[in-house]
Amino acid sequence: MKKVSFAEFGGPDVLHLIDAEEPHAGPGQIRIAVRAAGVNPVDWRVREGQILGAHPTRLPAGVGLDASGVVDEVGEGVEGVEAGDHVFGEGSSTYAEFAVLSAWAPMPQGLTFEEAAGYPSVVETALRLILEVGVQPGQTLLVSGASGGVGSAVLQIARDRGIAVIGTAGAANQDYLRSLGAAATTYGEGWVERVRHIGQIDAALDLAGSGVIRQLVELTGDPQKVISIADLAAPELGVRFSGVAGSVPQALAEATDLISRGKLHIPVEKSYALAEAAAAHIDSRAGHTRGRRVMVIGETPTPATATSSAA
Repeated sequence: MKKVSFAEFGGPDVLHLIDAEEPHAGPGQIRIAVRAAGVNPVDWRVREGQILGAHPTRLPAGVGLDASGVVDEVGEGVEGVEAGDHVFGEGSSTYAEFAVLSAWAPMPQGLTFEEAAGYPSVVETALRLILEVGVQPGQTLLVSGASGGVGSAVLQIARDRGIAVIGTAGAANQDYLRSLGAAATTYGEGWVERVRHIGQIDAALDLAGSGVIRQLVELTGDPQKVISIADLAAPELGVRFSGVAGSVPQALAEATDLISRGKLHIPVEKSYALAEAAAAHIDSRAGHTRGRRVMVIGETPTPATATSSAA
């Protein structure tokens, strides 16, 4: 099969499309013929060799955590799923023609494979952050870097839970944030005062790593009310860096429920072929994303569905 792999840590040029042996489902796992794989910031962070609190990466390594596809192998002890089912979930080395998943759920009705691949890690991260930051219904959550995949999920999930949300993003994504139920404002000079003008902040999330930790602490008045998933230096200011995954099965169940109720939609901004993995990583690292980026396997990627110039 074809698979994206890297044999050394470094820039996007270390990614190579190789011929590899097909993986097989072990106990408690399933294998899918991958139709699409989510592109997440953790993918290029691992490729660069960043220390994220997860298990050490053993080289050579595959790339990717999220995927959607068609079940073609069911491991020992697995029930409720069979060959031919369409699923989405999380596993390892998902930038490939076949991948093993350790957590999965039936694809929600109405989603394409491309759309479904964009949800698993994003929703898990959003749920984890809302829980860890301790924001409650009736309070206000500030999200810095709100227009990307995690930000899109955080805004919608928080609103569904009765939490008011304020999002910061570039000028081109202000209407997008408002469409997700957020009060929106731009980055740049004076942004702290613009946020204060909107309202009091009870908790804040840094999703873009754009050097705003001090300001977020200032706005909340408490470093314990701020969490970052993008700034590895956040702990130096007393702010938690959250890079360890929580319950993916819970996230998949919640994503399915929210999607079915029309409360969660994350657009796919751009799709890439497996041979374009390096380009996908370059684009992901640059930010400026509205929604999600995905790898498409076995068919021609669609062009961008949204124009964006915000984090």
